[in-house]
Amino acid sequence: MSSIVSYPVMETFATLQGEGFHTGRAAWFIRLAGCDVGCVWCDVKDSWGVNPEQYRTLEDLITEAEKHKGKIVVITGGEPAMYDLDPLISGLQQIGFNVHLETSGAYPVNGNPDWITVSPKKFVAPLKENIARANELKVIVFNDSDFQWALTHHQYANVNCKYFLQPEFGKFKAVMPKILEFIAENPSWQLSLQTHKFIGIP
Repeated sequence: MSSIVSYPVMETFATLQGEGFHTGRAAWFIRLAGCDVGCVWCDVKDSWGVNPEQYRTLEDLITEAEKHKGKIVVITGGEPAMYDLDPLISGLQQIGFNVHLETSGAYPVNGNPDWITVSPKKFVAPLKENIARANELKVIVFNDSDFQWALTHHQYANVNCKYFLQPEFGKFKAVMPKILEFIAENPSWQLSLQTHKFIGIP
């Protein structure tokens, strides 16, 4: 692998996947720095900027991930699809990992992740082709208009896509009754919770 390929990395860590379809599974997270989507409720705003010292080589990231026993790597951000992820994704797959990508869908996805979670944001609209590729469509519920936002993007998803509504953590009590009511009326959708926050892990 060429050491010329590098990515701006905010952090890497081992934890359980806390959200969505793969909740509870052991995973190695690679959080890339850089995002221009700008969600007002973002819980990782430190990931928005990029500093030169954050860049790490592809070889370094592969070597570090290889030590993790669980064979899932989650590439998240920030907005990871801002970068050419094909070398990172294929490199991780070559050493036996299933690669999961978490993206807003605002940028074309380079490479072939094993699982794509698209969490569409109103601040920068997702590309329809990313919704069509998604294995999982996860809509964060912050206010009432997010329910229509969810339905709008549901129509572009593939037949095997999983649909999740996730309460924004700071508005959990306010939006949960509405989410439960929506799911009762739209049973193709499921509830996703940020379980890692409830149990106090990264």
